[in-house]
Amino acid sequence: MPSAGCGAMFDLTALQGAVAAHGQVARLVIAGHDGSSPREVGAAMLVWASGESGTIGGGALEFEAVARARSLLVAGGTRLDRIALGPALGQCCGGRISLLTEIYDTATVAALQGQEVIARPVASSLGEMPLAVRRLLSGARGKGLMPVPQLVQGWMVEPVAQPGRPLWIWGAGHVGRALVSVLAPLPGLQITWIDTAPARFPENMPAGVAPVWAGAPEGLADHAPAGAWHLIVTYSHALDLELCHRLLRRGFDWAGLIGSATKWARFRSRLAGLGHAPSEIGRIVCPIGTPALGKHPQAIAVGVAAQLLNNQHKSETEITGVNRETTTFAAGGPDEGLSGRGGE
Repeated sequence: MPSAGCGAMFDLTALQGAVAAHGQVARLVIAGHDGSSPREVGAAMLVWASGESGTIGGGALEFEAVARARSLLVAGGTRLDRIALGPALGQCCGGRISLLTEIYDTATVAALQGQEVIARPVASSLGEMPLAVRRLLSGARGKGLMPVPQLVQGWMVEPVAQPGRPLWIWGAGHVGRALVSVLAPLPGLQITWIDTAPARFPENMPAGVAPVWAGAPEGLADHAPAGAWHLIVTYSHALDLELCHRLLRRGFDWAGLIGSATKWARFRSRLAGLGHAPSEIGRIVCPIGTPALGKHPQAIAVGVAAQLLNNQHKSETEITGVNRETTTFAAGGPDEGLSGRGGE
């Protein structure tokens, strides 16, 4: 099952899947924090009678929160807890979080369909939607300005997670398998894994990974989404070169190629001979990852994961940076003193 966190957005797909599989499900989300917090505002997890998915930070905080959520599955309702991360939990973070727990079933999940931003009161007594929340929703609808997750005058506001960025991994050898094992659990990625035959893939495919095989896989490059990321780690230098050539013709958002400085120097020369401009060739990253970590497949995968997470963070910052609004919280409201997002 997909992670419930999904890059600090409301992962409606994961919630739908959990409700379909388990019936009533509790969703726990960090609604705000002062000082240190184990996760960012919007980080969420799902809890049902016999299991859970995602994390709000682990440790005693999560252990006790899961127990409260299971009690709420029986009693019903919604609760907002303010929790000090101190000695009572055996923790020394020193911060304080606001944790919202809500119960969802088939009917309540169905009511969320079609929404780009989910806004709801944390208590039934709060009355009509505040102007500050209406403005956030209007900005999302009219200008495409997605708000960051936040608690606004007693209303929890979260953008709905959209389909992940396409990531095409070319090659199912040792490095390809290591990359998939590290990258598949991360939120915000939609992985397509390509090789020449079904026998090249492991028997147990990670959740959310789509294997594709073709005798001439380079032909698939002509059908890749223009905004996709690519990792080229095949068994063949000739195939690697052909993929670089075709992806440069097709267009891409980011592409990385496994190899040494010598391999890349030769590829640059050959790609130039195929008619590609130096500025375009330079968009391909080679080598990938963090060479100082070594050449073990898992070490390469860890370095690449950090590289992609940095890319993803930069992209999300560009999109949401202009949408972070300073909101004045109503005195005495449910979120009083919990609007700080330090550590996000």
